[in-house]
Amino acid sequence: MLTANPKPQTENSIDFAVYRTLLLICCGVVFGSYFGTYMRLPVVPLYARTLGADAVQVGIINAAFLLTAGMFSLPLGILSDRLGVKFLIAAGLLVLSGSSFLLCRTSTPGQITWIYLLSGVGLAAFGPTIMAFVANFSPPTHLGRSYGWYTTALYCGMSLGPAVGGFTAQGLGFPAVFLISGASILVTMVLVVFYLPRARQVLAHRPAGAALPLAAQAQKVAGNRPLLGCWLATLGGCFALGMFLTFLPLHAHDQGLTYGQIGLVFMTQGILNALSRIPFGHLSDRVSRRSTLVMAGLAGLTVSIAAFGFAAAPWHFILVATALGTSMGLAFTSIGALTAQAAAPELRGLAMGGYNSSIYLGMMLSSAFMGPVIRLIGYREAFLLTGAVNFLVIGCFFVMVRDLPEHG
Repeated sequence: MLTANPKPQTENSIDFAVYRTLLLICCGVVFGSYFGTYMRLPVVPLYARTLGADAVQVGIINAAFLLTAGMFSLPLGILSDRLGVKFLIAAGLLVLSGSSFLLCRTSTPGQITWIYLLSGVGLAAFGPTIMAFVANFSPPTHLGRSYGWYTTALYCGMSLGPAVGGFTAQGLGFPAVFLISGASILVTMVLVVFYLPRARQVLAHRPAGAALPLAAQAQKVAGNRPLLGCWLATLGGCFALGMFLTFLPLHAHDQGLTYGQIGLVFMTQGILNALSRIPFGHLSDRVSRRSTLVMAGLAGLTVSIAAFGFAAAPWHFILVATALGTSMGLAFTSIGALTAQAAAPELRGLAMGGYNSSIYLGMMLSSAFMGPVIRLIGYREAFLLTGAVNFLVIGCFFVMVRDLPEHG
């Protein structure tokens, strides 16, 4: 248990045993939280349909979750710099757990929508806060590998949770999914309370800007082009991810793929996305400019998302999904580390709040706007258009981060 008397980090002395233990705890916490949260994601639309929801209402339910997660990630990221990391992480997990239990008591699609609005707030409290904590205790020379391990744990939870949720719903019914989801998140919260130390116990100093007025923080961020560039790159990449998650199943089914084959495409992308993050995290610590890896990853993502428009056979989709997952692993591991590098320590909570907002808002924008586009021009042209959008994002990102100093 680390809370007894951990040695704080200083600029001249880094306790790598404490660093590794903290990283292990954070990886366990993020895995448990996303495993429990994502258990219910593929199940809730089916559950809502049994309560009379149509496709539009199901879309509203998912949009509600992404909207509140995106809207509140930034302000709650700022709040984490004031109220403390451990408090907000535990509070976010408590909200996520409670929302799962509440789903057992719903009887209308409208009730599910309200619960999903609440759930988005819980994820917004949890996600940016723990990301900022990882950045603050990680040595600058290990920032890339820290996010490599962290995001691997995250994506393993996101990949395993839906599979367990689907099999549980099939065998035990919808209420069992929600109960197991809530219980697993609640256990994770207990681990946070008893095993995650407070930031002041492991960091040499509290961030000097913790009491900065919001206007002063906003002014600093507005003048930080590299940080804004990282947010833009995240928004663009997740716009493409939203296109994949929302519309790839429909496109693949139109091309004759079975539900099982579509599931294999998603599994391929998820596995490559997760497993590639550890080696790419180490790589990002070794190169002089992480921005180069971000642009390489975004370039691969751009080509991959455009290529889905031309895929016609199952092996086409699997091959492109392999490229997409690998490209996302490269781009987003480096973006996470670069976001932390671009922000001063007192702005890390805000920086990671903006990063998480960009993730959810990017996926929400794609889901909301690309449907009508597909109706007008078709799937192939829509996937090509998404690739073109990300090509423009790469150019803007390069201009915005070119003055960021090398790390080392």
